[in-house]
Amino acid sequence: MAVGAKDVSHLTAWQKQRAAEMPPLRHFTRNFPKRAAELTDGGSLYWVVGGVVLVRQRILDVWQDQEPDGTPCTALVLDPKLVRVEGRAMRAFQGWRYLDPKDAPPDLGQQTGGAAEMPEAMRRELAALALL
Repeated sequence: MAVGAKDVSHLTAWQKQRAAEMPPLRHFTRNFPKRAAELTDGGSLYWVVGGVVLVRQRILDVWQDQEPDGTPCTALVLDPKLVRVEGRAMRAFQGWRYLDPKDAPPDLGQQTGGAAEMPEAMRRELAALALL
């Protein structure tokens, strides 16, 4: 899981710019994951936006890398496609968090009841209240 985006449109713009400046699209993290092989075997990075998990991205590869300032780090090579997921409230955290597939929020396309068509702010509020 990762944090830092203000909203999904901000995440989209931020990643588009990063992918253009430093291909392939990577997300930097300090520590190398203990379960890297699992991450590249169908795993995704879930983005927490405003305290709610809203988006996932497939992890294509995991590299030892350097941040733009030369600091050693780990790079998660990401599929540029952002997949909206059912909103789920998430408290602040540090370090790696792994979700079993059965615990991961489903993609919005798998939902019924029109949640995929709701405005993002409404979905986020309803998820924070555990109503969605």
